[in-house]
Parts: sequence; C-alpha cells; structure tokens
Amino acid sequence: MGFFSDFKAFATKGNLVDVAIGFLMGTAFTKLVGSFTEGLIAPILGLITGGKDFSKMALTIKEAQLDASNAVISEAITFKYGAFLTALLDFIIVALVCYVFIKAILRRPPVPEAPPAGPTPTESLLMEIRDELKKK
Repeated sequence: MGFFSDFKAFATKGNLVDVAIGFLMGTAFTKLVGSFTEGLIAPILGLITGGKDFSKMALTIKEAQLDASNAVISEAITFKYGAFLTALLDFIIVALVCYVFIKAILRRPPVPEAPPAGPTPTESLLMEIRDELKKK
C-alpha cells in the first residue's frame, strides 16, 4: 500500500473520527464558555470590584520608562491576574459541565438485553433426537 492509501485508512478509522468530532465540539464549547465568561460573568465581577474590566486587572510591578518625547524605553512589567482568573473561571466552567455530562452518562440505566430467542429449528430437532436417544 502506498503512503496516501495507508493514511486514508488510518484517518477514516472510527475511533479517530470520533476523537476529531469530540475535539471540534470541545473547541466550539470552549469558545462558548469564553464568551459567557467575558460577556456575562466578567462584567458582574467588574461591577463588584468597582466597575473595572475584570479580565484587564493587573498589578504593575515596574512602570514603563519613557524618554523626553514620551517614547517607550522599556515596557511596564505587570502581573496580569485578571486574565489568569478569567481563564481559571473558564476552566472551572468547562470542567463542571464535563463532570455533570459524564455523571449523567454513567447514571443512565443499562439497556436491558432482549430475552434469548427460542431454539432454532435445527436446535429443536437436535433436542428431539437427544430426548429420543435418552429413552432408548
């Protein structure tokens, strides 16, 4: 087999396709959670913290140095804890949804198996032959 036919066989296996679909759904869900956090949760937290944009909160460790014409000599050094806390909140929301989803799947009662079908005609015939041989 050539390289491309081997790759096609590998790429179209069921498990790989399932993983790819899960990856795409996870990416879309992550964007959804990020939008939820930045658009709904962050403004509420910003209101609580005094009207600041929560995701842009930072602690300046060293101010930027400017020359006489206000050109930047060295950038400011900041500890961007707001962006980190926003990402942490995103992670917690995703982890919580995954936990609830997995728990819901695991609590689903097992599907009862259908009762075994009666014996096939061949099996019935063999049982009759066996019973006749036992009588003799």
